[in-house]
Amino acid sequence: MKKYLLPFAIIFSISLQAQSLIGAWEASTVKGGKQLRNVVIFADGYQAATNYDAETGAFVSTNGGTWQLDGNTLTETVEFDTKNPERVGSTSSFEITVDNDELRINDMDMVWKRIDDGTPGELAGAWLISGRKRNGEIQKRNTGRPRKTMKILSGTRFQWIAYNTETKEFMGSGGGTYTTKEGKYTENIEFFSRDDSRVGASLQFDYELKDGDWHHSGLSSKGQPIYEIWSIRKK
Repeated sequence: MKKYLLPFAIIFSISLQAQSLIGAWEASTVKGGKQLRNVVIFADGYQAATNYDAETGAFVSTNGGTWQLDGNTLTETVEFDTKNPERVGSTSSFEITVDNDELRINDMDMVWKRIDDGTPGELAGAWLISGRKRNGEIQKRNTGRPRKTMKILSGTRFQWIAYNTETKEFMGSGGGTYTTKEGKYTENIEFFSRDDSRVGASLQFDYELKDGDWHHSGLSSKGQPIYEIWSIRKK
């Protein structure tokens, strides 16, 4: 019996370790006299890290992709990187330390503080846009193609990223905080790579989970009606 329990214990331990990273984390740095905020969101199997001006919300950079944790070794495979697009497709490993609500990469002089643990928002996870409703009809989209629009959420933070893993192209990103309450999903924008003037805006949408998909409808940041369908990313 013991020989069966040992592998289970190892798998269970790794699962708990990975769970400890789920959620959002933040750190601060100073560059060129400006205070930058670095926010990392870890969802199940996917992550995104973004730097932006803490005062103005001006976008600086973002990167992310898949991740897994084995002991203290965090391994990431890059799907997008605005500063170093040549890294797309590459895999890197780091030794990390998670101590209560602090996260450290052992070779870096930087500490991330936990923002949340994946709660209380109802939409925590990594999602890919998989369809839109146009003229009353649902138009499906292949989520397996290189051109992706991903929205990654913790319990309180969101970020969307449009990118292409084949061409290594980055098309845009935005993010901030969100809430889910009584069928309403509200975004508070803290950075927007295409247009800094969007920073500070709040957008409210209707949301509903149907058969595991997130149905998202309302008016876009440009005031245009939208109806989007998002599907959770699989590992």
